Amino acid sequence: MEPPSALFASNGNDDRADSPSLPKDISLSINYLPSKFSSGLLSPGAQRRRGKSDLPKQGGGREAFRTNEPRMPAEGDEDYDGLTGGWFGGKEGGHTRPRMRWNRFKWTLFIANICLSVYALTGLIFCLMTWFDVFERADIVRAGNRTELIFSTAAAAAAAVTSVFGWAGILLNNRSFLAFYTFFLWICFALLVTPGYLTYKQRTFNLEGKLNAQWSRNLGAAGRLRIQNRLHCCGYYSPFVEATVSQTCYARSILPGCKAAYLSFERQALKIWFTTVFSLVPLQLFIMIAGLLCSNHVTYRFGKGMMPKAYRLNLNSMAIIMDNYANQLAEQYGWDVASDVLARSRSNLGGDSPLVATPQTLSGLSGAGGCVHDAI
Repeated sequence: MEPPSALFASNGNDDRADSPSLPKDISLSINYLPSKFSSGLLSPGAQRRRGKSDLPKQGGGREAFRTNEPRMPAEGDEDYDGLTGGWFGGKEGGHTRPRMRWNRFKWTLFIANICLSVYALTGLIFCLMTWFDVFERADIVRAGNRTELIFSTAAAAAAAVTSVFGWAGILLNNRSFLAFYTFFLWICFALLVTPGYLTYKQRTFNLEGKLNAQWSRNLGAAGRLRIQNRLHCCGYYSPFVEATVSQTCYARSILPGCKAAYLSFERQALKIWFTTVFSLVPLQLFIMIAGLLCSNHVTYRFGKGMMPKAYRLNLNSMAIIMDNYANQLAEQYGWDVASDVLARSRSNLGGDSPLVATPQTLSGLSGAGGCVHDAI
């Protein structure tokens, strides 16, 4: 037994995958039961919102989630994919649109990303200045605290790159960029607390013993020489104990040992280091929470739209849905009921004259694209 054919479509098949004659942009919503779309057509007294147009609305904007205001993006909506409009919500091509307003979620992201950018760039500048030996005693940090300095530089660089993703997502309303932004914030948090933990542990637990081991085992002759030159000392306890010979440090030098000065410098530097890092943790947590809660609400539309693009209705899809619906009505109730429902649907959508569906008129329609203007 052959399956029943659609009354309006000439190909007689509803599945776009099996029918190469159907357009490729047919919505997947045609696979749903037509009864889901029939409540408004069967109701003789359809309720209409006061002060509203009878035509269905499209597009987004700041009123997309107003009470009893179902809206979904149109095909060329600048807010749908995030990259089809201008930098600040304007539409390309010189067409003027109403001025777009930022919602509170977007302002929260904006303020949070400003904080991230400021502390990331500030930290990165200080780390680079330390690497380039700009400060007077920066070489001591490069020799004695190299691991902590590497982690701090990585944290600052990662935060700076993450802030760039944040600006791209905020200014372009692009939720894909904001998804990466929210994920990278967790990586930045891990890189941020690592040098803070290392410096805190080193200063709190037996700092003197760690410096003794570092001087004798880890620094080497070059590292000890750099510290001696910066602290103006010679040897660890005296010029005769683990000293690196230089123009100012030799057997009869009057310079003191480096232990006291090096220990004092490390205590002060490590305290400033972990205090600064841990003071940024609440700010980083605020930025992470703001990203989690606000990145998907950068506009008043949830996600990229009310419906995925593959399921979005268009004229061709509505034609096929009406074909299926009229076919079911004709089989169950006859041609008169089908004609009356189609006529009522056209009048509700603002048509000029109803369509009288008869076997002769229905069979005379040639395709899905041609029946759109007659059926709806």
